[in-house]
Amino acid sequence: MTEIKLYKSKQRAIRLILLCTPFVLIGIWMLADKPLIGWLSIGFFGLGYPLGIYNLIDKRPMIIINEIGIFDRSANKDFINWELIQDAYPININGQKFICLIINEKFKPSRKKGVIYRSTVKLNEAIGAQELNIHLGQIEKIDEIKLTEFILEMSKADKTTKSELIKTLPNTV
Repeated sequence: MTEIKLYKSKQRAIRLILLCTPFVLIGIWMLADKPLIGWLSIGFFGLGYPLGIYNLIDKRPMIIINEIGIFDRSANKDFINWELIQDAYPININGQKFICLIINEKFKPSRKKGVIYRSTVKLNEAIGAQELNIHLGQIEKIDEIKLTEFILEMSKADKTTKSELIKTLPNTV
């Protein structure tokens, strides 16, 4: 079975580490005059180092696309089958790219969850997103419009056409 794997951007991880470095150095410099603020700066911006290193060494794919469906490691535990997807649209929230998936009400994960999870879903919908969203912020150089069009084509295609469409995805992303 052909599958496409999309990975985290290594450049974004390096950029995070590099952007945190000046603030950590300023915090070290401030230790002599204002130790509390210096330690807070070192502690807060120092958290960027383990996060950046983790993203650098993480070799697992973020998104897997195959004939069965689409899997987003950051959002779901299972594949979202193509047959469940009724519609999809891209959205940009504070510079973060998402693809929102509209699925049938009876297959939504919130039906089996508690009140807090359902209220979070309502907040998502209030900002224009859906319950199932594919986060593209960690993935480098991806065209969310073309990927959304591909998802819509796959959700409407029959079994034999899906294997042909999967082979065309690397040309469009």
